Amino acid sequence: MKINIRIILTGLLLVSLAFSGGLSKAEKAIQTYIDKHVEEAIDLIEKVVNINSGTLNIDGNKTVGNIFQAELDQLGFNTYWVTYPETIKRSGHLFAEMRGGKGKKIVLIGHLDTVFELDDPFQKFTRKGDTAYGPGVSDMKAGDVSMIYAMKALDIIGALKDLNLTLVFIGDEEKTGGPPSIVRRELIEAGKWANIGLGFEGAHGLNTGTVARRSSSSWMLTTTGIQGHSSQIFKEKLGYGAIFEATRIVNAFREELVGEKYLSFNPGIIVGGTDVDYDPVTARGSTFGKTNVVSQAVTVHGGIRTISTEQLDKAMARMKDITNKNLPGTTAKIKFKTSYPPMAPTKANYALLDKLESVNMDLGYGQLEPLDPGKRGAADISFVAPHVDASLAGMGPDGFGEHSEKEGLDLTSFPKTTTRAAILIYRLTR
Repeated sequence: MKINIRIILTGLLLVSLAFSGGLSKAEKAIQTYIDKHVEEAIDLIEKVVNINSGTLNIDGNKTVGNIFQAELDQLGFNTYWVTYPETIKRSGHLFAEMRGGKGKKIVLIGHLDTVFELDDPFQKFTRKGDTAYGPGVSDMKAGDVSMIYAMKALDIIGALKDLNLTLVFIGDEEKTGGPPSIVRRELIEAGKWANIGLGFEGAHGLNTGTVARRSSSSWMLTTTGIQGHSSQIFKEKLGYGAIFEATRIVNAFREELVGEKYLSFNPGIIVGGTDVDYDPVTARGSTFGKTNVVSQAVTVHGGIRTISTEQLDKAMARMKDITNKNLPGTTAKIKFKTSYPPMAPTKANYALLDKLESVNMDLGYGQLEPLDPGKRGAADISFVAPHVDASLAGMGPDGFGEHSEKEGLDLTSFPKTTTRAAILIYRLTR
C-alpha cells in the first residue's frame, strides 16, 4: 500500500491550523476594518508620496509629518515635534504617545524622509493594478501609513486608549543631520521606556521576519604624495604618489576583508590629483591634476556594515593596519564615523518572531523564516534594540527597488502586514 506523503503533510498542517487557536472576535474585527479601508489607505499613501520629502527638504518633511500628526490627533494621541538647531538642517521628528497604562510598552518606528531630493526627476505616485510606484512608496511611506491604520483598527475595537505606545516618525533616517547622541536622543529614550520595539520599514515577503539588521558606519581615507614630474615616479625622491597609495589600500581591503559573513564595505566616492576639494556632507568633490604630474592628494569616502559591534571593531582595526603600511613617498590616514549600531539577532527577538508567526498562521499566511541580515541595511530600530526586551523590523508592507526610480509596492500586501502588525500589538498588550 502506497503512502501519499503530500496528503499526510497537508492533513497535518490543517490539524495544526485547527488547533492554533485562530482569531478572536476582536482580532477578526481588526482584520475586517483594515480590509474595508485599504483603498482609503492607498489614497493616503498616494497623497504623501506626491509630497517631496527628501531628507534635505525640511518643508516637505514637515508637511508629510503634519498629515500624519492630524491623523493621530484624531485618535487621541499626544503628538509633538522634536526639533534641533538650524545648524542641523533637518526637519526633526514627529512623536505620538498613548499612555493607557495597560500591557507591554511598545515603540513603533517609521521615517518621513526619502532619498529623492527636490531636484530628482522621480517625484510622482503611479499605480498599475496591484502595484504602486513612487519615491519612498516602499521606503517608507507605506510603512508609515500602515502604522496609522494599525492604530485605527485598534481604536475601532476599543483597545487603543488602554495601551502604552510611542510612535516615532524620524525626519533624517536616510541622511542623519548630526551625531546620534543628539539627533537620536529622544528615540533612544523611547527605547529605554519601552519593552518592545517594532520597525515598520517594508517586509521581504509575507514569509520572513527581520530579527536583525546590520550597522551602518562610514570611513574616510586620505592619502598624500609628493608632487613632481611623472618621469620620476617610483624613484626615491618622489615615491609612488597619492593615487597609487589609495589604490593599494582599497585593493588590500578587498583582498583581505572580503568574504567574512555579514561584513560589507564600499568605497563610494574617490577624488584625486594635484588638488582635491571634497565635501562629505553633500558627497560632492572636484579635483585638478595632469597626466605628467605625480598625484599629491586623494580622498576616498566609503561605508561599512556589520552584524555586531565586535565585528565592526575588528574590521576597523584591520583597515587601520592596512592603511599604515605606506608606499614610499606617501602618507595615509583613515577615520571612521559610526552612525547606526547593529540590531543583533537575540534569542528574545526570535521568541518575538515566534509570536508574529502565530499571528501569521492564524491569518492563513503560513510560517515565517528569519530573514538573512545581509539582505537588509541599517535602520532606526537599531537605536532602540539594545534597550528593549525584544524587537522586530520589517513590519511594513512588501516593496521592492528601494532607493531607485523603480521603487514600488505590492498593494495586496498592505492589508495583510497591517493586520498582522495590529493583531501582534493587540496580543502583546493583553
